[in-house]
Amino acid sequence: MTGPGTLTGGGPGAPPSGTPPSGTPRTVTYREALREALREALAADDRVFLMGEDVGEYGGGFGVSLGLLEEFGPERVRDTPLSESAFTGAGIGAALGGMRPIVEIMTVNFSMLALDQILNNAATLLHMSGGQCPVPLVIRMTTGAGRQLAAQHSHSLENWYAHIPGLRVLAPATVEDARHMLAPALADPDPVLIFEHGSLYNASGELAPDAGPVGLDRAAVRREGRDVTLVTHGGCLPKALEAADALAADGISAEVVDLRTLRPLDDATVMESVARTHRVVLVDEGWRSGSLAAEVAARIGEQAFYELDAPVERVCSAEVPVPYAHHLEQAALPQAADVVAAARRTVG
Repeated sequence: MTGPGTLTGGGPGAPPSGTPPSGTPRTVTYREALREALREALAADDRVFLMGEDVGEYGGGFGVSLGLLEEFGPERVRDTPLSESAFTGAGIGAALGGMRPIVEIMTVNFSMLALDQILNNAATLLHMSGGQCPVPLVIRMTTGAGRQLAAQHSHSLENWYAHIPGLRVLAPATVEDARHMLAPALADPDPVLIFEHGSLYNASGELAPDAGPVGLDRAAVRREGRDVTLVTHGGCLPKALEAADALAADGISAEVVDLRTLRPLDDATVMESVARTHRVVLVDEGWRSGSLAAEVAARIGEQAFYELDAPVERVCSAEVPVPYAHHLEQAALPQAADVVAAARRTVG
């Protein structure tokens, strides 16, 4: 099967046709990077299988799994009924039985139908069994707004899941993280949730030929700076980098920190950046009240208060259900201009 963004090749694990010579970085989309990661995982370990709504014949709600059914067959790429609680529970059972399931929940709002399975079962079984029952389950889902999918399909709820002990929560924002976070996630004895921002699927970037599995414990400094730190994750990273470019034109040097892993948070990288710049803007597509930005702000206050030369600024989504109309949706979401304005306030 081929289609827009499809990687074609000679079978499981084969590189896509047209791959540049070894040693040359190649440009791939975020969607293609995710598909390559899935293909590699399925080819490398017979215990790995993918299941979810429309992941097989349709190729995934966002086209990530296009072609994988033809390569690996219906036992390894399994279409499920429309019951998130049921197939997430089946994934937990398979993980307990020694398999390495990858469950795709089409969008984060649908994950609420599986919240009992995720919170009360997946996150707790290793602890409640005294370490005897690990749940090596990976759950992927699309998060975020900006695509005119209205209030029911535009949630950014990764902060909910970052609240839950027993889970690891990832938010890949680059093609390298999209490509190389899956392998270490599958090796983790705890359940891992991967949040893929819907605005990133068509974004492209260079993938180095020598890139390999990335660490899941550290945030990444995506741009160095000296005047203000912009802390963000997922779909807001491009906006933070755009804001940093605009600030540089005004002579303000912004450092951009990509959290990457939302639970457990890497406090050290954030505090080291605060110690360099002494000013912070937190950019989070979640609602301001109870947001991940609020948690990071609290930790900065606890650990680096005397490093601050200005109050911590937060740029979050408006406290409303995300509108459908494009101009209202854009007004409700954090934008680069909002980040620039907040950064300018911190530098006075």
